[in-house]
Amino acid sequence: MQPRKLHGVITTATPESSEEERKPEKCLIVTEREVPDLSGAQLLVKVKATAINRADIMQRHGRYPPPPGETEILGLECAGEVVEVGPGCKRDWKRGDRVMALVGGGGYADLCIVEEACTIPIPENWTFEQAAAVPEAWLTASQLLMFVAQAKAGDWVLIHAGASGVGLAAVQIATKVIGAKAICTAGSQEKLDACIARGAAEALNYKDAEGAFSERVLQITEGHGVDVILDCIGGSMYEQNAKCLAVDARWVIYGTLGGTKVPTFDLRVLMGKRASMLASTLRNRDLSYKASLVKNLEQHIMPRFISRECEPVIGKVFYSLESIPEAHRFVESNANIGKVVVSLTDESSSL
Repeated sequence: MQPRKLHGVITTATPESSEEERKPEKCLIVTEREVPDLSGAQLLVKVKATAINRADIMQRHGRYPPPPGETEILGLECAGEVVEVGPGCKRDWKRGDRVMALVGGGGYADLCIVEEACTIPIPENWTFEQAAAVPEAWLTASQLLMFVAQAKAGDWVLIHAGASGVGLAAVQIATKVIGAKAICTAGSQEKLDACIARGAAEALNYKDAEGAFSERVLQITEGHGVDVILDCIGGSMYEQNAKCLAVDARWVIYGTLGGTKVPTFDLRVLMGKRASMLASTLRNRDLSYKASLVKNLEQHIMPRFISRECEPVIGKVFYSLESIPEAHRFVESNANIGKVVVSLTDESSSL
């Protein structure tokens, strides 16, 4: 019997690659690999859609290698149909069941092995593209707000990059699930409008007044400041963020798009507000932790998807694995509002 094959996207870039060599059209290639055997509580999924994440772009640049034991194929989420069920699975999965899943790698492929604990059934009225927009963004946002920051009803939450996939998920979780009040930052009026439409009390253009949004935040909160900051920017917004802190605030850093260095860092800022500075990632968490996030999402957020109180937001859809370099370019341009999804529904099966 011939080994089964899958087709997936890998990067040829390394940390030593030049900027030219790291361009998506230069280093993202579709390659063929054998389909691994299932072990334990795993599912083999025929991928119908996947999505682009900043972590994928970092991996392409050679700065975010996959954890030990993970596939070299990129992609941190997928949606599709069950093809095979592993011997250790506890749910009554059947071939053809529609699922979405968080993965440590392998989402940019026509077949993907997923852990049962990180898999969620797709609602009946959803497309595969909608489902692919959920796992990474909504699990990240719920982790940051509910597990790390432990946001509560009535809290003021400042969400940077509010119109990103994680940002728009966080706005909805904060306001519609937790009962907090959200302020977002973004870089265009269209993005600000998207934040308001999903529940933000205010949305501020960080490009105005050289990024001095802190005074406006203090006005909005009547001098209280914000109880939670979701910060994917890092260094360039440190001073403004510090001025926004309420007493006992939780400042959660989950990205460094604005740099990793803060020359003016002063511990007295945190001490004066009894503030906590926390850092969080998701990809390298263990399976039991990810499983707890999935259970939380199924319990607290999926019912709001069904009732349409919350929704995954898709900014643009690309088609085929070969379009992924173009999709990377689009995300890097910061033009997207919500998730960038890649649909594979027109591709022929490897099986």
